[in-house]
Amino acid sequence: MAAPMRRTLLVLHRASALVLKNSELPVDVRRPGPLLLPVRTKKRYFIPPAVGLKGKQGENSEARARAAGMVLRQEYLERPINVSCTAAVFDPYIPPEGDARLSALSREGLKQRSEQLRQTAASQLAIRKIKEHDPDFKTKDFAERAQEIFVEAHQALTQFNKEKLHSLVTERCYPEMTRGNRYRTIRWALVESLEPPRVVHARCPDMVTKGNLYGQVTVRMHSRQTLAIYDRFGRLMLGGEEQPKDVLEYLVIERHLLNPYGRWRLHGKIVPSWAPAKDAIIKTVAIPGPELQPWEEFDSLNYHVPKPQAVQWYK
Repeated sequence: MAAPMRRTLLVLHRASALVLKNSELPVDVRRPGPLLLPVRTKKRYFIPPAVGLKGKQGENSEARARAAGMVLRQEYLERPINVSCTAAVFDPYIPPEGDARLSALSREGLKQRSEQLRQTAASQLAIRKIKEHDPDFKTKDFAERAQEIFVEAHQALTQFNKEKLHSLVTERCYPEMTRGNRYRTIRWALVESLEPPRVVHARCPDMVTKGNLYGQVTVRMHSRQTLAIYDRFGRLMLGGEEQPKDVLEYLVIERHLLNPYGRWRLHGKIVPSWAPAKDAIIKTVAIPGPELQPWEEFDSLNYHVPKPQAVQWYK
């Protein structure tokens, strides 16, 4: 009895398998995706730091990292380096005391001439190096060229032409010339040259690597100039446009000699220790006044500026 039942079951199983194999599955039948069940995780509570450890955490951070086996990256103090110009004036020229006031025939004037002859030895060596990279360099023509650079740079400063000023002065001299002149009006002019400009000093230092040469030439310029500085309200702060003054300046002109497209630019000025102090700039403030209409003028109103009342202060 069991044998025929087993045979019938096997026949039915094979018949059902063939039917399922030959039948085509419908297109819309898809396998069910994985079942995702949310699992509750462990609660994380915020634990505030202990009192008194706020300032000590930064001190022991390196020691804790070493104990944990972590290697901290060393912090380097990176400073930007500008290769187009140097950061200072190397071996600056020391102007003789009383220059442009003593005659060459006096005793002190002869001493100055002898000291200048001693300093010309190092300058001649520097001029030879400069001529190797700039064959058109000549001391007689360069002094006049330096004066032209000086005049063009100050004219660009009065007109606030930044592009032209960058091409005439170095990156060291630019912030010194433009600092504090944002809301001011500058009027500058060169009246005449009292003495022809001349080259008094030359140096050829190298920077970063040996052979990276820069040419620094000091030019003595004695001229008569006018300078007037106005604030944003149009009030005179310094000098005057009709008050020319005699000015003795020592200009430092620099160029990157290895750069074939380099140009001679104004690098700075040498101010001697015996030079007289500059005039102080008069600081101005805004005075409160009436609100004017577009067709009104302040002078026609005859407005009287009120003075502050005296107040007795008690301790």
